[in-house]
Amino acid sequence: MNPENCKVALLYGGTSGERSISIASGEGSQAALIEAGYQVTMIDTAEKDQIMRLFSDGFDVAFLCLHGKMGEDGTVQGLLEYAGIPYTGSGVLSSALSMDKAKAKVMYERAGLPTPPSIDLVRGESYEVDEIVRSLGIPCVVKPATEGSALGVFIVENDSELTLRIEEAFEIDNHLVVEKYVKGIELTAAVLGNETIEALPVIEIVPSHEFYDFESKYAPGGSQHICPARLSDEDTAKVQQLAVDAHKVLGCRGVSRTDMIQDGEGRIWLLETNTIPGMTSTSLLPDAARAVGLGFPQLCSKLVQLALE
Repeated sequence: MNPENCKVALLYGGTSGERSISIASGEGSQAALIEAGYQVTMIDTAEKDQIMRLFSDGFDVAFLCLHGKMGEDGTVQGLLEYAGIPYTGSGVLSSALSMDKAKAKVMYERAGLPTPPSIDLVRGESYEVDEIVRSLGIPCVVKPATEGSALGVFIVENDSELTLRIEEAFEIDNHLVVEKYVKGIELTAAVLGNETIEALPVIEIVPSHEFYDFESKYAPGGSQHICPARLSDEDTAKVQQLAVDAHKVLGCRGVSRTDMIQDGEGRIWLLETNTIPGMTSTSLLPDAARAVGLGFPQLCSKLVQLALE
């Protein structure tokens, strides 16, 4: 379908803790899609009257710039399935699996993909700090299972702090992952495609803080993106293959971006897979695409075409 004949509903905003980032992604993608020649209508999914336009305005495709709950977790994907509108990114089940870090790690492990050992915690169920420390060691990482953008993620440096950080994370999510801390080089690799999947160049992330937290992700100067990453050819190929494997294991389509870390012994560990990567001026996916000559408008157009396949 030619861009000038393609009516795009750009879904952004929403109600999650990542609303501000979804707005930034939406505004950036809107400009890129218009530059590529598409007819773009902005739909803020926090407004029910705007959502109803999906059933009445005859859109050809939905472009998703929703991050976090009620956007990246399969809910909006299910609505679009019901409305009969093709959409960018992964389907209902894949989105839900990828958004839930605990379930994604189960899928990684079953496929034999390396991911740091972890323990799942559920609000209201008892847990033993001593057992967590014995199993995972200190430091360890506490993270909400179904939030993105590193919201509520803590690196716990001593066992006396662990209970406090767990309870703080429970204020954000009912389900937590406590994970063995792996110190090393933070890496990310995006892939594009449906039947044929292409890995983009690997990015090395040098955060200004202890790890790639919310501010490092989105504040200007919060992190340095080195693309291509300073890896050997062998390690680069390994990271790209792991990104493709994670994409396939979780049943993703269109696009995904998998975050990893390389420890001091050179081993590479999967941390999580994002099915709607950020599309802001500081985001990783556009950086990786630019490294292979795919500008922001071309990247957005590519995502639309993959959705329409």
